[in-house]
Formats: sequence, structure tokens, C-alpha cells
Amino acid sequence: MSDYAITCGSTSDLPKEFYEENDIHCGLFHFEIGGVDYLDDLGEFLSYDDFYKLIEEGNHPRTSQLTQQDYINLWTPLLEGGKDIIDVGLSSGITSGFNNAMMAKKALEEKYPERRITVIDSKAATGGYGMLMVYIVKHRDEGMSYDELVEWIEKNKLNIHCWFFSTNLTGYLRGGRISKSSHIFGTMLKLCPLININSEGKLIPREKIRGKNKALKAIYNKMVEHAQGGLDYSGKCFVYHTAFYDEARSLADRIEENFPNLDGKVFIHSVGTVVGSHMYPGSICLFFVGDERTE
Repeated sequence: MSDYAITCGSTSDLPKEFYEENDIHCGLFHFEIGGVDYLDDLGEFLSYDDFYKLIEEGNHPRTSQLTQQDYINLWTPLLEGGKDIIDVGLSSGITSGFNNAMMAKKALEEKYPERRITVIDSKAATGGYGMLMVYIVKHRDEGMSYDELVEWIEKNKLNIHCWFFSTNLTGYLRGGRISKSSHIFGTMLKLCPLININSEGKLIPREKIRGKNKALKAIYNKMVEHAQGGLDYSGKCFVYHTAFYDEARSLADRIEENFPNLDGKVFIHSVGTVVGSHMYPGSICLFFVGDERTE
């Protein structure tokens, strides 16, 4: 048992069992859909399938980040239990919640001056954030000290690649990323924007691709281009989706066929409710360890 605790947000989008089995303390975001407020409880109360069905029926979700008080509530029992804390948060390029964590850190360090709290910006989201957490657990369990683990995270987090495309542009419209006219013409032309998270943790459109099949090929090619070792890549690979399982399975099959040295099978999972609120059904996300994100 380590002398420090690891915390993160539910937007790391891993199965609930992962957090429970690995003693990871998870702060739950909030969302509202269909006039009902929910905790982002990793699909326990409202399943991911039911969540995306509600969107397909015309409901538009809204989300809220972890507040300063949420972080205080999450961390206080750990500090009182004699633990130092390493918190890994959703990319600050996507949410302002990182500032709430820093305010909570300041308040609690004044109250518990003998304890340490390190707040780390993951520069990632959903499965990329989750993949980082999986590697963090691995290194903790191998015996890394608090300082060693903090150093490893900061040195390696930008090697986690996060690539996305969506066949549904409604989330981009509602999030203000595209205009109404772009939404209309993009839908008519079946455009699938290919996006990644850059070194600042921001979502950056990289290509406009026509059609789902071409988008699947393009996102696969990004792994060929950027994965450590190319086709000899021996790390983990995650494919996430928003009510788009068959396409996720197709991409995973292609990766498993052409990357023979993967660390296990491709992990397929749903994008969670909070990030999914901004993507809408019809999205594919690919995560792997690659060259350092520098732009």
C-alpha cells in the first residue's frame, strides 16, 4: 500500500471496476438530460446506451464540471487519513475545472500543511485520459514513489495520442465550434472532421474527410504514422465510441490484424456521458502511445 492516493475525474471514462479494484478515487462530474440531473456515475444509473438513445430522441444534454467544493470533498478524507495526493484532471484546454482543483489545493494545503497535493493537467480526455490512468496505476504498483510518479506523468503524458472523428456535427454546432451553415453543408456532404488534442490539451481540427469509411481509414493511418515503433508498436490501444460499436469493432479488428505486438487486445469502450454530451452519437476515438505531441 502506497503512502499517497491517486485521484481523477469520471471523464477518464474507464469501467467503474477499474477505480474500485485499483484504489483510484474518482470525482464524479454532473450532467442534465431530458430535464433530469445525473451524476456521471460511469453508466451505473443511466446506461451509456440509454444516454445516447435520449440524444437520438432529440434531447440535448448539458454538463457541469467539478467545483472547488467537489475537490475538497474528494480529498479531505484522504488527507485526514494521512495520505499525500496526486490528482490527474481532465485537460485544461477543454474545461476550466483545472482552476477549481488549484483553488481547492490552496485551501487544503493551508489546513493540512504537512500533506502534499499535486494537481496534474492530463492534456487528454475520455479514453486518452483513461489510458494515462492505466499506466499510472501500473507504475504505482511497480513501486514508484510519489516524486517519481509525478515526474513520470509530466514527462510522458504528451505521448498519449487522442484522435477523434464524428459523423454527427450537432455537438460541434451546439458547442459553438461550427456555424449553422457549416452544420447544414457539412451534413449534406457527409463531412467527418478529424480532430486531435494538441500539446496544450485543446481540440484541433486536422482534416475534413467525406464519409465514414474514409474517416476510419484516416484515423487508422494516424496510428501507423505516430505510434511508437510504427507497426511494431507494443503498447496499449483503446477505441472509444458514441453509440457506434460496429465501426469501433471494425477499427479495432484492423489494428489487431496489423499491429501484432499490441499489449493485449484493443480495449473498446463507450465515451462517457460528460464528454459524449459534446460529441453526440456517431463518433469514433482512437488512443495509443506515440511520439510526443508538440503542436
